[in-house]
Amino acid sequence: MENDTYKTLSAPSKETLFKEKNSKFFGYAFPVNNEEDVKTLLDEVKKQHHSARHWCYAFQLGIDKIYYRANDDGEPNNTAGMPIYGQIQSFGLTNVLVVVVRYFGGVKLGVGGLISAYRTSAQMALEASDIIEKTINVHYTIKFGYAVMNKVMRVIKEKNLDIISQKMEMDCEIVVATRKKNASMVLEAFENLYEVSIK
Repeated sequence: MENDTYKTLSAPSKETLFKEKNSKFFGYAFPVNNEEDVKTLLDEVKKQHHSARHWCYAFQLGIDKIYYRANDDGEPNNTAGMPIYGQIQSFGLTNVLVVVVRYFGGVKLGVGGLISAYRTSAQMALEASDIIEKTINVHYTIKFGYAVMNKVMRVIKEKNLDIISQKMEMDCEIVVATRKKNASMVLEAFENLYEVSIK
């Protein structure tokens, strides 16, 4: 059975703080829909922590096609971005951005120490988040004449479809959404109706 749900965050996490040898690591997790969101949120975090030394982050976008990026922001290669991204993966999330802000405390942590600190901080931010499961939806546009309105509405109700938009004029057009795994069943139900076109 093809999976038609994905996990993401319902809202930004609370700020978390992890301390290691005088260094402070502030963790944040945000739900995002595109790279514009990522950019805006990073700018906000940088403004809030303008005197920090590093703003490391990772994000993952997409459901069918996954796109991700991990950024060490001046920390040694792969000591920050990838450990953060690893936590996004281990929580099984997508459409999410995790940012860890580091204030250097004067004591070097070494590669192992950094990896562990960024990983822990990302984990804390995700644990402080509200994780929700969303369904992957397929949208259909149904076109029909006024005469068959009742039949169409009955199917929408029976199949428990979400109405995204509707235009009711001489010819009616309704856009509905259904979760991916029910899509073919919904398509069939409408294709069986006379004088109704669906795509």
